[in-house]
Amino acid sequence: MKIAEIRELTTTDLVERVEAEVANYNQMLLNHSISPLESPAKIKELRRTIARMRTELRQRELNNK
Repeated sequence: MKIAEIRELTTTDLVERVEAEVANYNQMLLNHSISPLESPAKIKELRRTIARMRTELRQRELNNK
């Protein structure tokens, strides 16, 4: 997910999306530990997407204060 797409989301949608992506990430890690994924790079990509979302949430929090 690109940063432009993340910025278009509302704060509540973004919070829900972060929670869903973290759950997806944890499930992906579990599946990868049992049997290797076709593309382990997806784990890295998802982790970075979560970081982008959390960064945007933090920026919004700081701008509202």
